[in-house]
Amino acid sequence: MLTIYNVPVSTYTAKLRVTLRHKGLAWEELPPPGGYGSAEYKAIVPSGNIPAMVHEGFMLADSEAIAEYLNEAFPEIPMLPTDLRQRAKAREFGRLHDTRLEPNVRALFPQVAYATRDMDAVQTCGAALSQSLKALDLLLSHSQLPTDQLWLCDAGFAITFAWIDAMETALGVPVDWPAPVRAYQTRLKGFSAVSDELEFYRPAMDDYLQKARP
Repeated sequence: MLTIYNVPVSTYTAKLRVTLRHKGLAWEELPPPGGYGSAEYKAIVPSGNIPAMVHEGFMLADSEAIAEYLNEAFPEIPMLPTDLRQRAKAREFGRLHDTRLEPNVRALFPQVAYATRDMDAVQTCGAALSQSLKALDLLLSHSQLPTDQLWLCDAGFAITFAWIDAMETALGVPVDWPAPVRAYQTRLKGFSAVSDELEFYRPAMDDYLQKARP
């Protein structure tokens, strides 16, 4: 049995759950003992990161590291291409998500509370999001990854797209979505691992966004 340490709103745990679901794996989810950042939790996970995994006594933190471990430990449903260059391209996609698009969304979290929201900062974040989506559009236009499979790099985008849509509605973030990126989002929702996770995760998103209301 896999144990995943998590807090409900964690975007990176939601990303990891897409992989777990797609591979048909069973897992248990636990809150960090003593709370996120506690000394008790760091006694298990020295980095204090969420998510973290324990598998047969082996502990690993960081969603991307965990996903790659699971892909090798449970290879029956592969989520990285066998071809060397395609694997590198899949990782390039994943890095764009983790280092550019997701941080642009994370920069909006301090602006969620209605009482302290800075609309100039919201506008700035919207412009940065639009630029990252434009970069993704360009990457998609050159991608040779088969589109009939779900890859590790897809999981993060599926969750982050949902957050962008939610932030547009809740905060009025101005975002320019290239049509191919919207088509990519729609294609990802066609995988049951993605649609099931989005349905499961939605209440945590909605709960977090309650403070966005006047």
